[in-house]
Amino acid sequence: MLTPELIKKIKRIHIASGRVVDSMMAGHYRSAFRGSGIEFEEVREYSPGDEVKSIDWKVTARMGRPYVKLFREERELVIMLLVDLSASARFGTTSSIKIETTTEVASILAFNAIRNNDKVGAVLFTDRVERYIPPKKGSAHVWRVIKEILSFRPRGKGTDIDRAAGFLAKVCRKKTVSFLISDFVATGYIQALKRLNRRHDLIAVLVSDPGDFRLPSGGVLETEDLETGRRVLVDCSDRSTREAFARRQETWYQETCDTLTGAKIDHIELHTDGSTSDALYTFFRYREKRLR
Repeated sequence: MLTPELIKKIKRIHIASGRVVDSMMAGHYRSAFRGSGIEFEEVREYSPGDEVKSIDWKVTARMGRPYVKLFREERELVIMLLVDLSASARFGTTSSIKIETTTEVASILAFNAIRNNDKVGAVLFTDRVERYIPPKKGSAHVWRVIKEILSFRPRGKGTDIDRAAGFLAKVCRKKTVSFLISDFVATGYIQALKRLNRRHDLIAVLVSDPGDFRLPSGGVLETEDLETGRRVLVDCSDRSTREAFARRQETWYQETCDTLTGAKIDHIELHTDGSTSDALYTFFRYREKRLR
């Protein structure tokens, strides 16, 4: 049973995401991912008005006159959301915890898909694959995706990105645009993501909270690793302790981003105290420019 409070959250995210897509992102989503949704069809002779960048220079050199490549747009894309529901997703020090930011980005991506007549599916995972939602179309399906992410109570607490990537590779044989939404509190996953990225268009969405990088400025704090249950007492009144914690976390975060970049995996940085729609809009525009 869904509580009235949870239903209210689902409705708010559902309505807000639809408005964001209609007002901010109309057209940008399709342009950003058209590279995954077109197939080569044929070459023909150049005609006035054809874009110079579409010229096939090899055929042109062989035939002695200009030819251009023609592409056929696929009728639909399949958008897959790999959503990390590990225990650390329930952490937050702002008005929004990580799982709520995760749900917002998943909802906006799902609405973009259905507005463009694409299918959207999801893999919910922790240290195991918890639930698979097959790709479908329609606003009712977006409602289901939002509801599942916010209300699902997983059995696992840890994070196994490797396993989630392997599961997606098995259930989705055809190329998809896949968004891996996680705080990336995990290790040993990069080779699995490289393999997945060779077949699919993989985008990592790195969700963080200000509390990931800073400690309170006073008192003794009992911290708990939400995924392992390990508890540690930390003297937050000690400045050197706070600074060491911040340096360690910032180094880990930057290394995670650098690892994804080194593996040629696009990534989006989302913060619980930031604008999800602005971050996605900026990313879509970046992808548009890169594909021109």
